[in-house]
Amino acid sequence: MKTLISACLCSFALALTSLAQNPPPPAPPQTSPAGPAPGAPAPAGSPGAVANPAAPAQLPASSAPPGGPAAPAPQGAAASPAAPGATLSPAPATSPSPTAEEKTSGGVLGSNWLIDKFRKGGPIMWPILIVSIVGLTVVIERIFWWGGRWFRRDPKRIEKVFTAIENGDIGEASRLSRGSRDPVLRMMWNGLNHQHASLQGALQVAAGIEIKRAGRFLVVMDTLVTLAPLLGLLGTITGLIRSFSFLGNEELAVQAVTGGIAEALIATACGLGIAIFALVPFNFFTSRVSNLEFELQTAATNLEVMLGAQGAAREMEIAGTHQATGKGSSI
Repeated sequence: MKTLISACLCSFALALTSLAQNPPPPAPPQTSPAGPAPGAPAPAGSPGAVANPAAPAQLPASSAPPGGPAAPAPQGAAASPAAPGATLSPAPATSPSPTAEEKTSGGVLGSNWLIDKFRKGGPIMWPILIVSIVGLTVVIERIFWWGGRWFRRDPKRIEKVFTAIENGDIGEASRLSRGSRDPVLRMMWNGLNHQHASLQGALQVAAGIEIKRAGRFLVVMDTLVTLAPLLGLLGTITGLIRSFSFLGNEELAVQAVTGGIAEALIATACGLGIAIFALVPFNFFTSRVSNLEFELQTAATNLEVMLGAQGAAREMEIAGTHQATGKGSSI
């Protein structure tokens, strides 16, 4: 039970961590204040005017034709020779390309379909999430238990125990069944060691312990199969209530009603999905418990019959010995 609770807590913590919001994206790099366009002449006498050798100088509109007197360069700007006939244009301003985090509005979690549907499902999705985690943990634990039980089966050893009992060697039968991990052999060993007190009572107690171990957490799975659809139905009702509460507002009616209907459908689908997921393993494990109960009952009945036959044969043998002894003494 402690293992199941710890596994549920770990799974719930992982789910909360995945649903936590991402930290805000880093702010874009600050750009320097817009200055004069590249190649534009700086105003005369400005203290911050610096010559840009990389940008070509702009020719004034009233420049003289080639061969005429050169136009004076504006003050504070360094003149650079330009090729004749070349068209000068200012260099386009470059803007930093958006990063991958800036392209996705919601970050990494915003693009996750499952988390997006979880948020749209409303507050009822949190109980449904807890139910799903508990159901998944129980199913995994039962799968491992029944897998180990399959490897613990020892039908050949059971046959050897019955053969030893049939031959009248009760000590050998007890030795063969001691220390086994098979539930049937454990029950038989308990009955063989308490046959002088109450064989039937010892077998019933041992069989009850084994059936209880096999049916562990089946009540939890049965509860989850019933609870998950009810939670989905509750989410449907809350979503519809939320939809109809916005019908009076004409501006937000369409968007709110659509969101409420989506919440209702998502909650219903999740509840039904969890119930379907838990129903199949629940029926399978229930059938395995029934099979184990039949095996224990069959082995206990065979053990009682064989030990009863051995006791009757021993009593007949003792009675025959007494009769022979009585006849000999009378003679």
